[in-house]
Amino acid sequence: MIRITGMNSGLDTEAIIQELASARSMKVENMKKSQTKMSWKMDAWKELNTKIYDFYTETLDTMRFKGGYNKLTSTVSDEKAASVVVGENAMMGTQSLKVVQLATNGYLMGGKIQKATTNEETGEITYSDPAKLEAKTTLADLGLNTTDEEKINFNVTVGGKTTSITFDQSASLNDIAKKFRELGLNANFDEKSQRFYIAGKETGDASNFTIEGTDERGTNALTALGINTAATGDQKAVMTEGKDAIIELNGMTFTGSSNTFEINGLVITAKQETSEPITITTSQDSSGIYDMIREFFKKYNELVNEFDKLYNAEDASKYKPLTAEEKDAMTETEVKEWEDKIKGALFRRDDALGGLSNAVKNVMLKGVTMSDGTQMYLSQFGIETLSYFTAKDNEKNAYHILGDKEDSSVKGEKDKLNELIASDPEKVADFFSKLAQNLYAELGDRMKASEYSSAFTVYNDKELKTQYEDYKKKIEEEQEKVNKYIDNWYSKFSAMETALAKMQSKSSAITGMLGGNN
Repeated sequence: MIRITGMNSGLDTEAIIQELASARSMKVENMKKSQTKMSWKMDAWKELNTKIYDFYTETLDTMRFKGGYNKLTSTVSDEKAASVVVGENAMMGTQSLKVVQLATNGYLMGGKIQKATTNEETGEITYSDPAKLEAKTTLADLGLNTTDEEKINFNVTVGGKTTSITFDQSASLNDIAKKFRELGLNANFDEKSQRFYIAGKETGDASNFTIEGTDERGTNALTALGINTAATGDQKAVMTEGKDAIIELNGMTFTGSSNTFEINGLVITAKQETSEPITITTSQDSSGIYDMIREFFKKYNELVNEFDKLYNAEDASKYKPLTAEEKDAMTETEVKEWEDKIKGALFRRDDALGGLSNAVKNVMLKGVTMSDGTQMYLSQFGIETLSYFTAKDNEKNAYHILGDKEDSSVKGEKDKLNELIASDPEKVADFFSKLAQNLYAELGDRMKASEYSSAFTVYNDKELKTQYEDYKKKIEEEQEKVNKYIDNWYSKFSAMETALAKMQSKSSAITGMLGGNN
């Protein structure tokens, strides 16, 4: 709405009213800034909560079960003959393996493709070399003509299932290969070698297949196409039968359609037939357990270091979210740096974050009650924090595995953890599984749904959302008050202008009358 004011008084009414309302407008602006800051904190909590939840569901969920520490490794005396992957139920020990036969797939290498010529008098078919073939070459180009009544029909049997397929003279070599592929075969016409290659998609006896003509016309077409195994000479297709794999493990025979066998926790892949047995040795994988524990502390340290960084952030209370006018007066870089200052300090001395951080650290400090009732601590496994003066800022609660070659701060120390893994893996599994269980329980309790927070959330997301909506409502109410306040002043000034106008009108009339008497 456009207001024209000050016509009679000569006053800058607009400026006066804005000045009168400035205190009230500033209150609304400050509320908007507080709401913006709350919005940023809600987003920051969501991001941090995601990291905590990932640590809870991925890292801790794996570490808290003793079975997860049952790390085994297997070696094969002849890696060219077989490979082995260890599963959960594998047993330590040495076993003998003999690869009797490798699994292969049924494979047809096509013979020479030739053009068919039919003697109209005798009906005899002769074959001759065609011009260079292409994938688009048709049956008609090969002299295999059809009519509406007489087409070319094949029976294709794959995996015991027989399917009849039909072609007319317009079908290309590529069309024929495509049809075979639709029936579950790998098929291709190779322009370079000028012949078909067809194979079962899987290995084993079940991969065998046959392609036969349903009648003489179909058989002759197979011969011309070089895929008739009953043909003679260069046109004869060569079929290699698919075979099942056969291995002997500890003297027992196992047969399968593929070269991979899953037996008692071992995944054995046969790669080469052997004349004599080879050995598979399965033993404790110390490095696997060590790597799992090291990965746990890597994730834990990342989380706790972030807690400390956020909690100990520099004070940014003098920085407030910018208004649109303030942003317009700054460069994009200046705006980003300004807002980053505020966002970086959102959790400074935050009670909720501080409580969460202390709870997690206390779990690590108080140790673990072992299955035999004794109490053990991380330091007994060679895992400690650095001294206060050695550790970097906001990394003073991070744990280091003494002797870890990838950690420059402690790589020269004695490696207690590896020694214990080698000498007493059961104790290691007992301690770290229980430590993970304690952390899991602590975080689980803090992520329970409540009046103020949702499930799997460590902060008061419901309460913050309510407060955010309250801000929105209060801002609308305060803005309405400001608008009414401004309107009220405009009404007053308008009344003043009207009164002045009347006074000026009367004054002019009196002046006119006095002037007339003269």
